[in-house]
Amino acid sequence: MSINLETLPTPSVVAETQKTRSLRLYAVKLHQWLAIFGGGALLLWGLSGLLHPLMTTFGRQQETFLPPQRQMDMQAIHPVNQTLTRAGIEHASAVKVIVGEKENLLQVTEIQDAPRRYFHLQTGEELVGYDQSHAVYLARHFMNLAGEPVRKAQMLTTFSPEYPAVNRLLPVYRIEFDREDGLVAYVYTETNALASVTDTWKSSLQQAFQWVHTWSWMPQKAEWVRVLLIGFLIASIVLMSISGVLMLVMIRRVTRAPGLRGWHRVMGYALALPVFAFSSSGLFHLIEYGWEQPVRYLKLSPAVDFSTSTFPIHNQWRDISQGLNVNGLSLVQTDKGESLYRLSLAAARNAAPESSNAIRNARFDGVERTGPALYLNAGDGSVWTPGDKELAMQLGERFTGAPREAIQKIALVTRFGPSYDFRNKRLPVWQIDYKAPVNATIFVDTATGVLADVTKDSAKPERFSFSFLHKWNFLFPLGRNVQNFIVSTAVILILVFVAAFGLQMYFRRRLGSPRGRMS
Repeated sequence: MSINLETLPTPSVVAETQKTRSLRLYAVKLHQWLAIFGGGALLLWGLSGLLHPLMTTFGRQQETFLPPQRQMDMQAIHPVNQTLTRAGIEHASAVKVIVGEKENLLQVTEIQDAPRRYFHLQTGEELVGYDQSHAVYLARHFMNLAGEPVRKAQMLTTFSPEYPAVNRLLPVYRIEFDREDGLVAYVYTETNALASVTDTWKSSLQQAFQWVHTWSWMPQKAEWVRVLLIGFLIASIVLMSISGVLMLVMIRRVTRAPGLRGWHRVMGYALALPVFAFSSSGLFHLIEYGWEQPVRYLKLSPAVDFSTSTFPIHNQWRDISQGLNVNGLSLVQTDKGESLYRLSLAAARNAAPESSNAIRNARFDGVERTGPALYLNAGDGSVWTPGDKELAMQLGERFTGAPREAIQKIALVTRFGPSYDFRNKRLPVWQIDYKAPVNATIFVDTATGVLADVTKDSAKPERFSFSFLHKWNFLFPLGRNVQNFIVSTAVILILVFVAAFGLQMYFRRRLGSPRGRMS
């Protein structure tokens, strides 16, 4: 019998075949070994993850979108510098005119976590202890509950499980209404903003999410245990998804496997990538922030002296504001110590959203509430021509200590997005990208000289990963409700066809059922 040498496999082909078989066998064993950990973890985080879109879609939200509105009229007011001097205020971090319940008021913030002080514009007299009353008024306004009794009002200067750091804003007032549904509103008085709103149902979902998704029930002393255990379980999902993909690629079937194995395998083609996206981005987030305590980036400018603001703006208000729609007035200071009146001009916009869905989308998209700004020297009334962009760069220098040469890019942000999202509750802001030595992007609000947020360059990959791979914000253009529906559907399919079917196959194999053996 003759042998055709050309048909025999070469040693390299034999080695490659053996290598492939070994890799396939390794993938199968790893996938089976990880099934109990990865499958259980998928159920744990998948089910708890569904609570988040449930809260954002059906949870209690504000009834009125825009803050209180009133025409800005500065005629016949008491001079601002005299009001401050009479009240014994030598330095302040922020001085601005805000819309109060019955009239426009002068609001003064001396230090960040102290209650703000308020003064009648016409008389300069102080409304003692009015900050809490103003917060109650704002809560009633945003929830469309005029005259609704309040059970409790308190100022919060730290984050808590009920008001977590994800909300960004501090200090806020917690306004608890005297209602059976347990309605609570969190109000940030500096910008007349509603920071958060919840009720008994939404609070229960939030607590369940925190307990199951982030294991907030573990004591702070055991933080390292929490991070390591969660890390192990999430890593098991990542490895399980990778080994599953290897099995799909390396184990070819002519016909579909029967029963659970068939569905598990077929749906694996569609769901392997989402499983990997959710788990790998979650693991990245844990590594980046697992041990880090909440960082409070929002900061006011250092207190400055506004006593030199002697220009009688009230006497010339009619001429100054003629033809302008002024919706905000504040005092700011340049890097040379010049006090300026900043006049915010109303932004061109369509009618305010009114329906629940429109308000929800507007909250997440962001709506610019002010347009361009006009600056007047508060000493002599002359126009300060450098403008908003120049002041933003000066604020950047003030907060970072870096020179202008370190600025890579500066741009006005008028909508929320992945780099500056709705949790900041403040628009418009200036985004300033810094190279070394700062290596970060900062966001500043020129209206009162506030550092609104900071994103370190080292944190940007994780933020991108979490935004697009974990929260699927690439679906943002479709609308928040559509995004939540698609994400929830993907998670439900993963829970059923990957986690539940996979675990059922695992236990059948452990119990010796031939239907559970994998080929």
